[in-house]
Amino acid sequence: MNILKMIPFYLKYFDLKYDGIIGEALKANPIQDKPKGKRGRQKKGKIRSLIERFATYKGEVCLFINDFKVPFDNNQAERDIRMIKVKQKVSGTFRVKEGADHFVRIMSYIGTMTKNGVDSYNAIKVALTGQEMELLKTVTE
Repeated sequence: MNILKMIPFYLKYFDLKYDGIIGEALKANPIQDKPKGKRGRQKKGKIRSLIERFATYKGEVCLFINDFKVPFDNNQAERDIRMIKVKQKVSGTFRVKEGADHFVRIMSYIGTMTKNGVDSYNAIKVALTGQEMELLKTVTE
């Protein structure tokens, strides 16, 4: 089993760099003093809240460093959604809701099969001929 891992030196370097950037951001965006006469917790603001989330969820934000199967960005999710918007622009819109539902279902199936290593042609062929999904395993091997 060949698992790619980041060299420990670079993991430590990245970790220190990340912590340094978070530290600088916290210094640059301090929580303001509470105005006199105001009760309750002091508002942090959007920027400070974002910085604190980056600090709190560091493991999740940097997961792509420790697990190379995790993508650096979410472009794949955006690409999956984009197809329906392109279809709407080209044809103007779907005539009926059922047409849009069918389109999304087909594109979802093709996307799932592609992500699992099955080419689109064979995935559609198996779906249209009513063959068992086990056939897809033989196609990909």
